[in-house]
Amino acid sequence: MIKYPLLLDGGLSNQLEQLGCDLNQSLWTARALITDRDAILRAHLTYLDAGAQCIISGSYQASLQAFESIGIEHKEAEELILRSIDIAHTAVDSYQKSNPKKFRPLVAASIGPYGALLADGSEYHGNYGVTDELLHQFHISKIHLLDKSNADILAIETIPSYQESQVLAEILTEVKKKTWISFSCKDEDHINDGTPIVQCLELFDLIPTVFAVGVNCTHPKYISGLIKKVKTHSKDKKVIVYPNSGELYDATTKTWLNTANTGDISLLAREWHRLGADIIGGCCRIGPAEIEAIGKVINSV
Repeated sequence: MIKYPLLLDGGLSNQLEQLGCDLNQSLWTARALITDRDAILRAHLTYLDAGAQCIISGSYQASLQAFESIGIEHKEAEELILRSIDIAHTAVDSYQKSNPKKFRPLVAASIGPYGALLADGSEYHGNYGVTDELLHQFHISKIHLLDKSNADILAIETIPSYQESQVLAEILTEVKKKTWISFSCKDEDHINDGTPIVQCLELFDLIPTVFAVGVNCTHPKYISGLIKKVKTHSKDKKVIVYPNSGELYDATTKTWLNTANTGDISLLAREWHRLGADIIGGCCRIGPAEIEAIGKVINSV
């Protein structure tokens, strides 16, 4: 059973970089599934020790197409995606062994957007210029694979495109696991391709397995306004928010520009919870210190 408010983890990429992983390549964090599984495990444990009650697997950038593009065969690609769930459960088991009386953290299987395959920052505009059929083919195999895994939840995240949302809504009618879907947004009203977020939310209103809807990898300054939109429209769903640090991503160098402004994120999280957010955490460049601070705030309200 999920207990609310639920504290998510933060960005996996920033933790892997601190552990020495090279993310400046097309597979990004998914490369560690091949080269450094222990780094992913340690990153998960760091967030669990910070109080995270749900960790998101290292499968955001991991797709059959991405692995096959570097010469990995289909079966091995599937095994690598499922490995991300096994690593997350290993981390939870280790944490639980040391904290037997605490709530057993959940594992959410990360399913990123089509833009993750392109590895060109498309998550930040969503204008892919591809067919519905291609998007369907990209998503359905991974979603069905992870739906059969031992993950607790499917996390369909950083969706920037209304076209992609329509394709996902069709696929999710066949999914059995509890699922959340979160959009990446350009302001308080629109996802990154310019579609009003309310128009996207409508696609998932009648899908019972979609238990939560919301926003991730979005500037913290837009989150309060977006919560109001989500809360007003999706009254029967839980509201999930996990913003990035507010920095700008350079897809060419795969680095973050400008300065992070996370010093007041715990105060913001208090407001987000007050406005109705049920699940709160962080995305890119939000680390264990911020997650611990958010946890102290939302669990004391």
